[in-house]
Amino acid sequence: MTKTKLLFDLILYVNAKRSFTAQDVAHEFGISVRTAHRYLADIAEIGVPLYTEPGRGGGYRVLNNRLLPPIMFDEEEAFAIFFAFQALKYYQSLPFDIHIASVSGKLYAGLPDDTKRKVDQLDLVLAFWNKKRSVPSPYLKEIIEAAAAHQLLNIEYVSKSENTLKEVAPIGIYAYDGFWYMPAFDRAHGEIRLFRTDRIVSLERTQQPFTLPIHLSDWLESYTAQSLEAPMRLYVELNREGLRQCRSQPWLEPHITEINPEQGYIETVIDKNELEFVTNYFFQLGTAAKVIEPIEIVNRICTQARELVRHYASEGTSYEGC
Repeated sequence: MTKTKLLFDLILYVNAKRSFTAQDVAHEFGISVRTAHRYLADIAEIGVPLYTEPGRGGGYRVLNNRLLPPIMFDEEEAFAIFFAFQALKYYQSLPFDIHIASVSGKLYAGLPDDTKRKVDQLDLVLAFWNKKRSVPSPYLKEIIEAAAAHQLLNIEYVSKSENTLKEVAPIGIYAYDGFWYMPAFDRAHGEIRLFRTDRIVSLERTQQPFTLPIHLSDWLESYTAQSLEAPMRLYVELNREGLRQCRSQPWLEPHITEINPEQGYIETVIDKNELEFVTNYFFQLGTAAKVIEPIEIVNRICTQARELVRHYASEGTSYEGC
């Protein structure tokens, strides 16, 4: 085995170990203990963070920020990874201490010149854009670690009227429309509920085990169909502008039926808890949409319209039509 191949295999070996001795390395690779010490010094010089533990029973330990061994990518794989990282730059908070510029820079530096030119061109014409939110989510890493360890969390959560203390068991987190969300079992309510992570103002890991019988991917697939506590039929007529506007909403787009380019409709099921959100959305569409069902949304839109008229017609101000 060449020295280069041995050093590469040695990086793989030490990354897989929590701790080891030079004798362990010598036995693993069929070399002398003295050579093992020398090769370990070589990989330490190229960046593998080794810590030496002196004394009887000592040896080597790889620090938590250990480096990964070099991996070779073809051009298409490099493009995919580079632009996947580019998508993360629109999020203010990330689950781990990921330095997007550093990671992308390292990947970019390792590309041949002709591939760099292609990346530069693609970067001008391709983006995975999300709305950049100003609110941070400081507890993403703790939530992920608790979900992986099946542990309960104590959180303080900003609700509509006040902050509440909750004991929850997180399934995981996911990103959507610039925000991070945490589906978690709420012990007080005895069910899985969805929380915005930027609304968590304090968090404490309890170390108390709590295993949920569902994984994040399974929950995401079943969320729309099974998470409705009080399902209600939503039926909305759309004109041309309504079709255009609603197609840009991921929660509506799959449920749009186009009759012709000038008209269509939405038919789906929503939860009663979503009435306020859905009302506000269709209210701001004005005459581009007309809600037919449920009647609760129709009544709310009419109430909001009357309140808006009163607001602009107050204090003796006269507007045509008010």
